[in-house]
Amino acid sequence: MDLLKKFEREIDLDKDAIYIMKEQLEHRFPAHKHNKSQLLLVSGGIAYLKTLEKEYYIPSQHYVWIPKGMMHNVKFNTGELTILNIYFRDEPTSEHQLYNELGIYPVSSLLREMISFSENWQGLILPGSWEYEFLTTMKHLLAHSPGKRFSILLPTTEEKRLLEITTYLHEHLQEPLTLPLVALQFGLSVRNLTRLFQQHLNISFLQYLKMLRMIKAMELLMGSEKNISEVAYEVGYSSIAAFSNTFQQLVNMRPSEFQKVMKS
Repeated sequence: MDLLKKFEREIDLDKDAIYIMKEQLEHRFPAHKHNKSQLLLVSGGIAYLKTLEKEYYIPSQHYVWIPKGMMHNVKFNTGELTILNIYFRDEPTSEHQLYNELGIYPVSSLLREMISFSENWQGLILPGSWEYEFLTTMKHLLAHSPGKRFSILLPTTEEKRLLEITTYLHEHLQEPLTLPLVALQFGLSVRNLTRLFQQHLNISFLQYLKMLRMIKAMELLMGSEKNISEVAYEVGYSSIAAFSNTFQQLVNMRPSEFQKVMKS
């Protein structure tokens, strides 16, 4: 049996069991879904989670809760990143709202200790075992003390013109990417370009660009030795104060704090 198929089968084999997968395989799966809810924890970099409608960015020391039945796939661009997957049995939808929605949250000190305690566990964890009770307690902790939700995401689209435009934005972040200039670059009116973003991405051009710049800034702060001013300039900000304020608004911490936490 193919190794990926083997793990896919094992995850959902026993509907009442909890399954832990530490092998770096989730990123090799094509778009897929599970009959169990999934906790995916990221350490050492940024992972990219793509659903049918959006692309989410999961920084180090954060976890994402993926409800059962949600199509997704995971990617990352560094070999140093570590991902832990825990698949939990289905729960009644009324149990807690957190379990019913995809969400990204910071890893608390207590959750980090619990994960560290269970770091050698792998495979099926069966009901009735103390390990199962421990992991169930961990799951309940998530719902009752989730922390502030991380909210940086980019909507995705298969619309050809918009894919060309968003690719251009990715490759020219350091430049003054105003709406009129980008519209001119692609032979569109400002009105038509605005309509493209709203119709296919349900987000404004400026909102998309701001999110994109913050995502690139996070990658640079974690993966390079650039200082805050160099990062701000590279993602298109001439004012460090404006960059820092926008970063805090979206990431819930200052760039200097983020860089310190991610590299500690």
